[in-house]
This record gives sequence, C-alpha cells and structure tokens, in this order.
Amino acid sequence: MTYYRRDLAYVFDQGYGFHAEACAPGILALLSGVREKEGLVLEVGCGSGLLTKRLVEAGHRVIATDASPAMLELARDAAPGAEDIRALVLPDDPVPAVDAVVGIGHALNYLPDADAIRRGLTALAGALSPGGLLAVDLCDLSWGTAREDAMAQGRVGDDWAIITRFSRPSPERFDRDLTTFVRGADGGYRREDEHHANVLIDTSTVPALLAGHGVTAAVGESFDGAGHPLPAGLHSIIGRRRP
Repeated sequence: MTYYRRDLAYVFDQGYGFHAEACAPGILALLSGVREKEGLVLEVGCGSGLLTKRLVEAGHRVIATDASPAMLELARDAAPGAEDIRALVLPDDPVPAVDAVVGIGHALNYLPDADAIRRGLTALAGALSPGGLLAVDLCDLSWGTAREDAMAQGRVGDDWAIITRFSRPSPERFDRDLTTFVRGADGGYRREDEHHANVLIDTSTVPALLAGHGVTAAVGESFDGAGHPLPAGLHSIIGRRRP
C-alpha cells in the first residue's frame, strides 16, 4: 500500500510542520556527539524533509529515507544539502551502516503487523556503529486508548483542506481515513482519499528486543525531557549500541 501520495504529502508538508519543529531541538541535542565526529545520520520516515533540513543546517551528514515517492520529492527540495535522499521500505530493504538513526512521525507503525515492526527495529539496530545512537518514536497501545472516541477533524490552508476520520478496529490498530482537497492550476479543487492503518505495539517490550541486538534503550515521552512532550501514546525510543 502506498501512503502519502502527492496531495496528502503536500498537505502534511504545509500544515503539519509543528511536530518536526517541536522534536528538532531534542533530536539535535542527542546528536551532538555524532556531529562532532562528522558521523553519518540515517533518517527514517523523513516525510517532506522538515527535520532533514534542520539536521543539514546543523552540520550533519544525512541520508534521508521514506517509503513515499511523493514525500521524497518534497524532501529533495527542502534539504538539497543531504548526502542522499532515497527510498527505504522496512523491514526488508537493506539499511546502510551509520552512526545514528533518527525518525519522527512513527514511521514503523505503518508496517503491516507487529512482527514487521520488530524486524524493522532490529534492522535499524544492526545498522548502528559501536556507540551509535537510535532515536525514533513509536505509537504505543495507549495511543489508541487515548483516542478511543476521537471525533472527525478538519483543517484548512490557503489552497488545501483535509478531513480526517478515526477508527479503532482492534486494540492493536488505529486507523485514519483522510480526504484532501488541493487547488489545481485551473483554480478548481481535486479530491484525494487515503486509508491509513497504524499498528500499535506495547513499547515497554522494545528495550528487551533491542538489548538482544546490541542496543541499550529506554522508552520515554520526549526526545529531550525538557518540556517538549510527545502527544499522548507516542513514545520515544532512545538507545545506543554497545561499544
């Protein structure tokens, strides 16, 4: 299934950059040692490149990746200074050897099942150099609980609008049906629909999983612990590969 086709990618780039801005300071602080040694950073689920741009501006060498061709096209415009911007579809695509892996926007929760998420995490852990950093976010089971009765939402921009409807087919799933309207060159609006199925996991099990693959990790509710909490049910996974 292809997520974030052209119009939805555009809407998220235009209307949802606040998450990248909120997470960037904490991610950059975690990466300070990587920058000092000119290490290589892999960004998973880079989206339209909003965090990528901040990483590059801070002096990092970055390989930015995403499974959405439309998002990658936007990211190439946003962060031309990245070392590479390319497709990466976990858990089966090969992951390059790097000094850090970062990712916001719970990209792994888009995988088809919990086993695929576990395989994706272990693939990322295996790509880290000794002492390398892992900092990604994941939707916990509590993500769905916190939004059990979430009502449909709508947002409007200068040339776009989006309607999002929510459902919870099971305790391990949280789905969104998204309808976008984006103004075309002729002045009219075109409609695009996407169904997003997110697999939720018990994030408390992740440290033990990663420990078996050489990474000591902890689950948190922020990337910096200093007043920038993630949304309810979205947890940070921060760890380092053992030397």
